[in-house]
Amino acid sequence: MEFTIDTKEGIRLDKFLISKLDVSRSKVQEMIKQGLVTVNDKLLKSSYNLKLNDKVKVLGKLIEETDAKPEEMDLDIVYEDEDVMVINKPSGLVVHPACGHFSGTLVNGLLSHTNNLSSSNGDLRPGIVHRIDKDTSGLLVVAKNDKAHEALSNQLKDKSLSRIYIALVSGRINHDTGTIDAPIGRDPYDRKKMCVTDENSKEAITHFKVLDRYKNSTLIELKLETGRTHQIRVHMSYIKHPIINDPVYGFGKKTTSFGQMLHAKEITFIHPKTKKKMTFKCPVPDEFNDLLEKYKNE
Repeated sequence: MEFTIDTKEGIRLDKFLISKLDVSRSKVQEMIKQGLVTVNDKLLKSSYNLKLNDKVKVLGKLIEETDAKPEEMDLDIVYEDEDVMVINKPSGLVVHPACGHFSGTLVNGLLSHTNNLSSSNGDLRPGIVHRIDKDTSGLLVVAKNDKAHEALSNQLKDKSLSRIYIALVSGRINHDTGTIDAPIGRDPYDRKKMCVTDENSKEAITHFKVLDRYKNSTLIELKLETGRTHQIRVHMSYIKHPIINDPVYGFGKKTTSFGQMLHAKEITFIHPKTKKKMTFKCPVPDEFNDLLEKYKNE
C-alpha cells in the first residue's frame, strides 16, 4: 500500500496513517516501530512531519503477540452441531481478545469448550463471524470450521444472515417505523468512538419499528441492513434518541454497570451444510427487564 503526499501542510506520520488505515494510534505506532512503514524508503519516527511528494509505504500487517488461552466459562449455548454454535452472550463480556487484552473474553471460553473453531479470522478471533459490543447482550453465531465460516460470512455480505435487536431509547418516537441511512466512520476527535460522517466512512442502514411508548422513552425493534461498528448506538444517538444506559453515545446521564439497553434477540441464517433456514430467539436478560420496568413507571 503506497500514498503520495499531495499537500504542503505538514502532518505527523502517525496521524496521517490513522486517517488512511482507520486503525488506532497505538496500532499505527507499533507498525512504525516494527519497520512496517517507510517514507521515501526510509524508516522514520511516528512524529516525522510529512512533506509534499513524500511517498509513504505500508509494507505489511502488524505482527501481534497473543497469549489467548482456553478459560473455563459458563457459556449460554443456544444451539450447537459440528459446524456452528449459537451463543447468547451476556452484557459485559468482550467477544474476542485484542492487543494487550487476551483473557476473559468469549473466545477464551470457546477455546475451553471446543477444539473445533474456524481459523479464517486468525488466532485472535477463532470462530468469530460477527461481533456484538461488550455491553450489548444477545445472540451471535460461531463457525466451527473454515467452510462454515466462509458460508456465514457470505450470508452477512448478501444480507441473508438476519439480526434483530430490541432497545430502549431516550425520548418518545412519534412515528411507528423508520430507516436511518447515514454513513459511519471513526470520530475524528475520539478514535475510540464512531460517528455519522462523510469522511472515510462506510454505508450504514438501520431499520426500526416502535413496540411501545412510555413517558420519556420508547421501546423499539431494530433490524440491521449493514453491520458497522456500534451501528445501532451511533444511529440512534444521531437522530437524538440514544440507547438508554449507553455511557459512550448517550446524553451524559448517569448509567449503571449493566451497559446499554440493547439486546440481540433474534438471528436467522442458512445452515452451511444442511442449507436449512434456522432462526433462534432469546429473551432479554433480567437486568434489562428491571430497568425497563423502572422506565415504564416514570
